[in-house]
Amino acid sequence: MLDSVLEHLEALVSFDTRNPPRAIDCGGIFGYLRTELADFEIKTTDHGAGAVSLLAVRGNPRRVFNVHLDTVPDSPGWSADPFELRVDDWRAVGLGACDIKGAAACLLAAAQGTRGDAAFLFTSDEEANDPRCINAFLASDHRFKEVIVAEPTRCEAVLAHRGIASVFMRFKGTAGHASDAHALEASALHQAVRWSGRALDFVASEAHHRFGGLIGLRFNIGRIEGGIKANVIAPSAELRFGFRPLPSQSIDVLHAAFRGFAEPATLAQYEETFRGPSLPAGDSTSSGQPSTEDRRLQACDLADSLGLPIGNAVDFWTEAALFSQAGLTAIVYGPGDIAQAHTADEWVALDQLHTAAGTYRRLLEP
Repeated sequence: MLDSVLEHLEALVSFDTRNPPRAIDCGGIFGYLRTELADFEIKTTDHGAGAVSLLAVRGNPRRVFNVHLDTVPDSPGWSADPFELRVDDWRAVGLGACDIKGAAACLLAAAQGTRGDAAFLFTSDEEANDPRCINAFLASDHRFKEVIVAEPTRCEAVLAHRGIASVFMRFKGTAGHASDAHALEASALHQAVRWSGRALDFVASEAHHRFGGLIGLRFNIGRIEGGIKANVIAPSAELRFGFRPLPSQSIDVLHAAFRGFAEPATLAQYEETFRGPSLPAGDSTSSGQPSTEDRRLQACDLADSLGLPIGNAVDFWTEAALFSQAGLTAIVYGPGDIAQAHTADEWVALDQLHTAAGTYRRLLEP
């Protein structure tokens, strides 16, 4: 079966699905999928801006497998053509081989080797934090109850991961000569730096929180820019940061805390640019909706019923959280290690492909 997986992976890697620029349409890689899934009922949808989804259904499944086909851009560090698969005794190297075209190749091989009920949702917008494909699918009358998102988890079922939020902030100051006695307070850059110190201290104070093996709050200031020159008080400054909460932490509560670290008179803008819920997504109130722990136990029961080994919670985010938020029981399971994702000479181990393909085939058998 591994030979079939590698044939599919070679073809999938050859398609340029980098995101950005996400120059993707309903042909190319999606045309290949339609050809290889000839016994499936297929619906291909162009959601605009290079976001394309393909839903392939055979029979009457209650579970859908989700795979994104877009990749990050290749870096200058590649030692050979990233669109040509290279296979040695123990690994396959190519752009997207780990994240996550290897999983797609395993699913194609498994589908072609079985005749049972099956459903696959392939998408092309995951790497842009622009989930048009998933949102459109979830808004449809899909009727699925369970989802397996095929991100690299070393062939273990992941039941929990962090959420994610990205923020743009703009600070305002008053331009003037840097010798002015009020320069320390008037500078927008100084305000941004003060905010940064308070935010970092707050994140350190959250280090005792835990959920399913995850510890503390992940936080990163990605960019600060502004000002004119060393002897001019900065009239404006911009800052971009992100944080990744535990499933037990509220993104809204954390936003309120981070916003509150800025002096109101100096904060011109605080805008959330992306939000992804944690996995599992649950209700921490008493509203009667399933709690985070309830959903984790449901996912645990699903993994056990499918005979999947259960791994630890992970720090990276996946679109499984969007399915969970919509009420589906969601787990993450796929070949490869996230440590190899987004790297030069990205690779996936052959034994991981072999294991995943065998698991997918078993799950698709009638």
